[in-house]
This record gives sequence, structure tokens and C-alpha cells, in this order.
Amino acid sequence: MGRGSTMRGESSAKDGKTPLLPLLLGLMNLSVVSWAWTAPDCTIADASLLPRLSYYIPFCSLAPGLHFFASCSNVKDLAQTLTAIPEKIEVLCLQGTIPVLPIDAFAKFSSLQLLRLQLGPIKITSGVFQGLDQLQHLSFEHHVPCCLNLFLSPDALEPLRSLHSLSFEGYCLNSSQNIQLPISLSHLTLRHSCLTELQELQGIFQNLVPGSSHTASSIPWSISVEVLDLSGNLQLSQVGIGALHGLQLQSLRLDGTPVSAVGLPASGLLHLDSLSLVDKGIEKMPENVTNYFTLRALNLGKNKIQNIEDGDFSSCHSLEVLSLHANGLKFLSPKFLSALPQLQRFNLSMNKLGSTLVLPQGLISSNLRVLDLSYNELYTLPYGAFSSLPQLQELWLSGNYIANLSSENFQGLRCLTTLDLSWNQIKVLKPDCFSSLLALTSLNLLGTYLERVSGNQLQGPQELNHLQLGSFMMLDIYPPWPPALLSLEVWTETLLQFSVPSGEPFLFLENLTIQTTYVKLLQKNITLHFPSLRYLTLRGCDPYIFTSHLSERFFPQLPALEHLHFWSDHNGPSDLSLSGMPSLRVLELGDLDYFSKSSSSVKLEVLLKELPQLQVLALSNLNVGNLSVLSLQDLSPLRLLLLNSEWTLGLDSSLQELIPQMPQYVYFSDITFTCQCESSWVGPWAARAPNTYVYGLEKSICMANASDYSQTPLLSFLSSHCPHDAEFQSFLASFILVLLLTTLALLVCPKWPWLHHVRTVLHAWWLKLGGRGPRSQFHYDVFISYCVENQDWVLKELVPALEKPPPSGGGLRLCLPERDFGVGQDRMDAMIASMENSRTTLCVLSCEALGSPWCNLELRLATYHLIARPGTARLLLLFLDPIDRWQLHSYNRLLRWLQKEDYFDLSQGKVEWNAFCEQLRRRLRKAGQERED
Repeated sequence: MGRGSTMRGESSAKDGKTPLLPLLLGLMNLSVVSWAWTAPDCTIADASLLPRLSYYIPFCSLAPGLHFFASCSNVKDLAQTLTAIPEKIEVLCLQGTIPVLPIDAFAKFSSLQLLRLQLGPIKITSGVFQGLDQLQHLSFEHHVPCCLNLFLSPDALEPLRSLHSLSFEGYCLNSSQNIQLPISLSHLTLRHSCLTELQELQGIFQNLVPGSSHTASSIPWSISVEVLDLSGNLQLSQVGIGALHGLQLQSLRLDGTPVSAVGLPASGLLHLDSLSLVDKGIEKMPENVTNYFTLRALNLGKNKIQNIEDGDFSSCHSLEVLSLHANGLKFLSPKFLSALPQLQRFNLSMNKLGSTLVLPQGLISSNLRVLDLSYNELYTLPYGAFSSLPQLQELWLSGNYIANLSSENFQGLRCLTTLDLSWNQIKVLKPDCFSSLLALTSLNLLGTYLERVSGNQLQGPQELNHLQLGSFMMLDIYPPWPPALLSLEVWTETLLQFSVPSGEPFLFLENLTIQTTYVKLLQKNITLHFPSLRYLTLRGCDPYIFTSHLSERFFPQLPALEHLHFWSDHNGPSDLSLSGMPSLRVLELGDLDYFSKSSSSVKLEVLLKELPQLQVLALSNLNVGNLSVLSLQDLSPLRLLLLNSEWTLGLDSSLQELIPQMPQYVYFSDITFTCQCESSWVGPWAARAPNTYVYGLEKSICMANASDYSQTPLLSFLSSHCPHDAEFQSFLASFILVLLLTTLALLVCPKWPWLHHVRTVLHAWWLKLGGRGPRSQFHYDVFISYCVENQDWVLKELVPALEKPPPSGGGLRLCLPERDFGVGQDRMDAMIASMENSRTTLCVLSCEALGSPWCNLELRLATYHLIARPGTARLLLLFLDPIDRWQLHSYNRLLRWLQKEDYFDLSQGKVEWNAFCEQLRRRLRKAGQERED
């Protein structure tokens, strides 16, 4: 399904007469204009509306600053897929199988800045990327371990004048030679390819290395690649003579490759600033690796370096960034940092330095700014442990076993702005433990065992903006609060208690996150005030804090609140209220069994009526039940509506009144709908005009009742079982107009040669209006449903009696799954199509059949046909075994719809066979006539 558009016939004059047929066709097509559109297997969204959008719907990763994207999977016809994509998108990700990209494939996307292609083995010729003047990021990706072939013509990338990064992952470029890289390129990536030596790059990319081209070129391109990433090339073990000679690289990544760092060509890497050698099995610092390069950053993470001796980094005087994370490091020489006078960032996380760590003494001139000691099995911090690091600004100590803190632990850290002590065993904070950290702005104490946090324990830092507190137990928080606090996150297992003084305790707080079960105020008749709060996140909280009588204490007025994220694990109260939030733009509600208690449409209307600025509404697992026009009628600014993890959701037909005002984006994620014809308008609405983008209906299923697990596709059910009332009325209005014009034409000029075509079109249209098709639409008279245990009886007894020509048989066309379904065809699709193309369905029921999943599914599908058109005998039952009514409790509605002659009982063996066959044939003929009539 793509965008709908009004078909416009071109009128022409001939002998002074205007042909009427184009006019008639145009008028007929006016009736199919709708107000929404969807793209199969594509996600289209503006991520700036909802930062957590990726939690609900899948899409590819974005570059910083880019929000408007389209992410498509199962792409086989590129032109058809791109037809449904907006032209102004910034990011396009395609996954599927396209052997050859056509010329000007992306020409209409002039605003595209990131293009990610996962299209299997692919051939890219000249002109494919024509028109992408703004493209900055281009990547070809294949995530299966083996490499795929990719052919890139030499001038294929020439139109990409703004290209900043080019990436090949999981592709071999052996068949591509002399590719001209755009002059603007600065980042080149070849990950998990089939490179064996560095010298191959010079043959693949014509102008990667100055002077390496062996072909004449009219354009003397000279590029300056700054970053070269060759990670994951498992066959890259050699360098090659003259490899990368003259290349002005600043950063080189060889993570996970067998190539030795010692053999790197010094002449080609004179300007190298950053070298990454992650996961290469290195046991000792590569000797003299920095003698050739003036390195500023070196990453040796995930190797096997367990000890650092005094002379290991004696030649690394220029290093500013060093990472030794996840090495199993057990010993660090106290004089180690003295050999690195320029070092600013040092990552020692995920090692085993807890029992041996001794930081250097007396190194007052150290330039170290960031030190990461997370997950190092530290139990204690010696007094003055960091006094030799006066310039330190960030200290990360997360994931250790630290239990006690004092002011002596942080002496000398007068410049420290960020301190992370999360996930330690801290139980008590001494009143002055942070008193020496005067410059501290961010403090993380999540995942501790604190029971009480007082403002007195946070004395010292005058500019503390961001505070994170967490405990595995209950937590009490007491004032005074840091005066400059802008962000507060609190996490506890069960209970969070606030002690609130009079006045405005959170005067400047803009971001508040609470994750707990219960929130309480210790004092009575005290109110929490958040006059500047813009973002409020509540996870797991009992929703009573939003009841009408308690919201006056917790959140009475939130005049500046823009984003509310509220996920609860509790049943919602009957008087939930979101008043006092006039500026709210984004509302996320989840895991709140609130709407199931009474009429959901009224409840949702009441809940949202005081949110005049709401632009994004995301509801997840709320038991909304049924959406009607009352639910959304006052939300004119709404741009995004998202429904996630809802069970038996109904879309009332009254919502059609809001079609012109529907949000720009409507997403259905993991939704199970109810199988009801009141939602028949949804299919046509989601398929056509571009006012609203609809996602998630193609793969959605519906349930006829609470015990229905048949996985019926929603759109298939609606299209085959439900009349489209609104569309029918539109068709009827157009039909009357066309009929009048046609009658007039027949009376005035009965010999026009095109009248025969008009009659044909009108006849087909008339059949469609009545919900009928030509008699030839039924390929079979009977679809027979039976289980494997009854197959012999069906094939030897029943089928000959019905299929043989008269007089010995009934001469009926039968559809048998084992015989008539196509080889390799999906059984579910074949079953639905065959039942739709049969005049009636005969279910052979036995005790074995009731235990067969396929027989159960076929009986349910036949039941849907019966309910959708109750005036016809679409379903006949044939009982081979005595079956009690309680065994058919899942099909209790059959009793309402079946007539007496719609079922036959052979369980007692008393029925005369010929009389039974004649009665069955007569009933089948009647069923076929009723359906066609």
C-alpha cells in the first residue's frame, strides 16, 4: 500500500466532442480518496517528537542531530518502496535484496544526509547516487559472518560532494578497482571484509593515497582521510611494501585483526594521533610502537596485559588518552604516570587492581582530567589516594565494593566536577565526606545501601546540578537540598519518603526521575512544589500520587512540565487526574490497569481534557479497550499517537469523524485488535492519502473472543468480512452521478463506440457495490477441513461421493489441503485464500479433530465468515464421533448462527449412506446459491 492520489484523466477534444469515459473514471475514483497512508515494512518517524521512540518501534541508528527517518525491511522492489517515502527525510535505511541499484534511485531525496544499505550482494553503477548533494554518511552493511561481493564502479561516488563518512561492513571489494573517493571524505571504514594486507587499499581506492593512481583521470582529486577503521578483518595479517605511504591519517583502528602493530609503516603514519588495538591478544605493551608516531590516543582494551612496569610506556610522552580496560590488569607501577606527563584521560575499568592499586605520590603537575576505576574490586580508598591529581575533573568508581567514605578520600580534588560511586556497598554518608569537592556538579550514588540522605551530607559542593540517589532498601530524603540542583534521580526498591520543609525546596529543579513502589511525605499538610520542572519520569510508582485528593500534595501545579513518563506496576485508581499541566507536550503512560474499570473512551477523555498543548501520546499496556471519537476529539495539536502492547483493542467507527484531524503519525506496536466490523474503516484509511502515516497494521492480528488464539490478520479479516460503510456511501453518491450521466449519453448519442466499455465498467462496479463478484470467483464448491486421523475416511468415502460426476456422485469441486495447496506455499495464507474462494466450508469433526490446531483454526476462520454474512450457509458440520456441547465451548456462538440442516451426525452409524450423501449435496448446492445471491 502506498500513497493514494486522485487519478486525473487527460481530456482531449475530437470533432468538438469531449469523451465522457475519462470523466466517468475520474468521478468514480473520487470515491476512494482517504486520509491516511502507510508503507509496508517501513517505519517512518520524527524521533525529535519522542526521544524514546526506539523502545516502541524498530528503526536503524541515527547520526547526531538527525531525526526525520525512514527504515524499511524486506525490500525487493526498490522503486515501489521508495514511492511511499517522504522526500524530505534525513535518514534512509534499507534492508532486503536488490541485485542492482537503478540510476537516480535516490534522486528525489535531496535532503538525505544518512543512507544505510543492507541489500545483500549488490552492484552499484554510475549515476545511482545522483542528486544526493547533502549526503554526509553512506554505509553498506552485511551482518552475517561471511563476506558478500559488492561491485562499485569507479565514478559511482562522484556525485556525493558532501560525503563525510563511508563504511563497508561485511563486504568484499575485490572486484572493485580504482574507486574515486569524494574529496570531502574524512572517515573510511572497512570492517569484516576480506582484506589480507594494507596495500590492497591503494588498488581499491584510486585517490586514497596521493600519487597511487595508475590510471589517467581528468579530475585531479586529492582527499584527506583522517580516520581509517579496519576492525574485524580476520585475514588482515600483512602490511605490504609501501602500504599507506603518504597517507595523512590521524586515527587508525585495527581492533580484532591479526596484523602486528610493530610492522605498521612509519612513513605512512607520520601524522597518526589515535591508534586502537582492541581485542588482539596483546600480553605486553608493543615495543617502540610510539617511536614512529606522535600518538595522542592509544586504546589497548580487551587484551591480556596483566602488569604495567615502569618502562613500558617510556616512549609515550605525547599520550593524552590511554585505555587499558578489560585486560585483567593486576599491577600498576606507582611511577607509571610519571612517564606520561601529557596524559588527560585514563581508562582502567574492568580490571583487578583492588588489592594493589597505589596511585603516584608527589606528581603535582599531572594533567590527568579523567580517571576510570570502575569494576576493579576496590574495597577501600586510602586517605589522600587522589591528592596527587589536582587537575582531575571526572572520577569513575562504579561497580566496586566500597563501603565507607570520608573527606580524606577526596583530598586535593579541588577541580573535580563528576563523581560516580554507583553500585557500591555504601551504607552511611558522613556529614562532611564531600566537603572538599567544592567544584562538584554531578554525583551518582545509585545502587547503594543508603537508608537516609540528608542535605547536610552533601555540604561542600555549591554548584551541584545533577544528583542520583539509589538504595536496595527504603530511602528517606531530608533537606536542605543543594540550592543549584537541576536534575534529581532517585531509585529505591520499595519506599521513598520525602521530608519537606516549608517554602520552595525544589525551586530550580528541571528534571525529576523516581523509580520505586511507594512515595510518601513524612509531614502532613505539606506540599511538594516544582515550579521549574520540565521532565518528570515515574517508574513502578503506585498511581495514587495522581489521584485528585493526593495530587494536590505531590504535584499540585506543574506549569512548566513538558514531558511526563509514567509507568506503573499497579492497578490504577478510579479518579486518576493529570490536572495542572498546561504546558505538557509529551505524555507516556504504561502498565497502568486504569481504563478497564469502566468505559475507556470516557476515562481517556477525562484524563486528557486538561492537556491543551499535548503533541505526543504514547499508551502502553493500559487495557484501553475501545477508542472512540470522544477519546481524541479535543487533541488538535496532537502529532504522534502510539499504542503499544494492547490486548483486544477496538477502534470505534466514530473515529472516522476525526480523520481530517488525525495526528501526523499513528503507530500500533504489538497490538491485538478485536475482530469487529466497526473497525472496517481502518484498512482503507491506512492505505491512502498522505495526511497521516500509519505503522503496524500489516502484521497486526485480531481476536474474535478471549479464547481465540488463531492469529487472524486484522486487515485480512476486515477486507473479507466487513462492508466498508463510509466507502460504500461515497461509492453510492458517485454511482448515482455516473448513472445519470450515462443515461443521458445513451439517450443523446446511442452509437458512441466507447459505450460498450462503459457498460462493462459499470457492470463490474455494480457487482462490487453489492459485495459480489462474478460467478467465476469461486474456484471450489467446498473446502473440506479434517484431521490426519480422519484422512482415510475422507478420501475413500466422502470425497468420491461428492466429487464423482452424476449420477454416482455430486459433481462438486472440492478443495483438500493435502492435495490442492501449492508446494512451498504458506499453509496459513493458502488456507485463508482457499476458504475465501470456496462457496462453503465442510468441517469433519471428531475427537481427534478437536485436538488438531489446524482443524481448530479452520473452524474459527469459517466461523468468522459465518458471522460476517449471517444470511448465508457458509459453514457445515459433519460429526463422526459423539461430541458433547461442553467440548465446543470455544465455538458457542455457532449455536446462534447454525441452522438445523447445517450439521450432520454420523456418530451412531444409523444414517443411510445414500440418503445422507443426497441430503449433503442438496445442502451444499443451497449454500453455494445463498452465497452467490
